[in-house]
Amino acid sequence: QAQLVESGGGLVQAGDSLRLSCVGPPRAVMWYTIGWFRQAPGKEREFVGAISRSATMKYNDNVVKGRFTISRNNAKNTVYLQMNSLKPEDTAIYFCAAAQPGNPAAVVGSYESWGQGTQVTVAS
Repeated sequence: QAQLVESGGGLVQAGDSLRLSCVGPPRAVMWYTIGWFRQAPGKEREFVGAISRSATMKYNDNVVKGRFTISRNNAKNTVYLQMNSLKPEDTAIYFCAAAQPGNPAAVVGSYESWGQGTQVTVAS
């Protein structure tokens, strides 16, 4: 299983931007589907978006609404989640996760490895 580490969270104001990073072992982000999920207190883990090994992107449009972008830097073994126009409803712990190619990206059960999460807090 891939070992993933998220970073980049913090406290921001509404309308601000953050870029989260997900770092994996060498070449892991090029092999696995890398998904981003978030979980707010008392809520289920929610799919945000994912990038496949072929670099195809999938987003949860109900969450992203055109504001977030996933990208990958293979040389740095890193997948990024760029979040713009943040609002208080985006406050959550954000996780990255790795799934074998071909599994449905929006399904929590597709993922075999998870990072520990990074907290994003958006103030009004």
